[in-house]
Amino acid sequence: MAFWLSPLPDNVKTRFAIPAGYQQLKVAPGSFEEWLQNLPLKPAGTHTLTYRGDIARTDVYTAAVADVSVGKQDLQQCADAVMRLRGEYLYHQKRYNEISFNFVSGFKCDYVHYADGYRYSGNHWKLTAKKDYSYNTFLKYMELVFAYAGTLSLEKQLKPVSAPDQLKAGDIFIHGGSPGHCFIVMEVVENSAHKRQFLLAQSFMPAQNIQVLQYDGSPWFSMDKSSDIAYGNLINPQYLRSF
Repeated sequence: MAFWLSPLPDNVKTRFAIPAGYQQLKVAPGSFEEWLQNLPLKPAGTHTLTYRGDIARTDVYTAAVADVSVGKQDLQQCADAVMRLRGEYLYHQKRYNEISFNFVSGFKCDYVHYADGYRYSGNHWKLTAKKDYSYNTFLKYMELVFAYAGTLSLEKQLKPVSAPDQLKAGDIFIHGGSPGHCFIVMEVVENSAHKRQFLLAQSFMPAQNIQVLQYDGSPWFSMDKSSDIAYGNLINPQYLRSF
C-alpha cells in the first residue's frame, strides 16, 4: 500500500527557502505574526496586477503575490494594504472591537460602528443601515478606510519600535507623506549572531496586488541591505513602527 503525503500549503512560511545559517523565529499561536506567515500565495510565477488587470510597474520586484483581493477601484494602495492585512487578521479572529483606523482628518473609523449600520457622513456617524457583520460588509468598511486614510494617518496611529534589531513579522516601515510609502514585514529569520533578515510586502500606486518583494534575486532583506526598490531608503530603523 502506498501512502502519499499531501503537499505543504503554499504560503509565506513555506514558499521561501531560509538563508543558510538562519532559522525562523518562533511566534505565538494565534498572533498576527503567525497569521502573516500563513497568508496564502497565488501560484508561483503569478504577475503582480493592478486593479485594472494590467501588469503593475512593480512586477519586476515580485517574489510572490498574496492571495488577497485588490478590488475594482484605485483604493488599496500602500498603507491600505497594511490596514487590509491587519483588518483581515482581526476580523477572522472576531476581535471586532479592535478594528479601527483613523482618517487623515483625525476621524476614528471603527468597524463596530459600520457593522452596526452607521455610515460616515460629514466627519460623523449616521445610522442608515441594518446591522451586518458579514465579510462583504467588512470589505465595504475597508474600502471606506482606504478612501480617507493613508500613510499620514497610519504613521500617527502606529507605535515606534523601541528595539529595531528585534523587529518581527507585522512591523511596518513607514514614512507618512503625500503620497509617502510603507512596507510590512511578513517573516523574520535570525542567525547565531542574532542578525535578522526579513521578507517585505507592499502595494503601490495605482492599486495593485499585495506583493512579497525581491531584489537582486533574493526575497530576504536586512537593515544594511540597500536596494533600488521604490522608497528603498525606508528600510531604516527610524521608520519602523508596529500596531
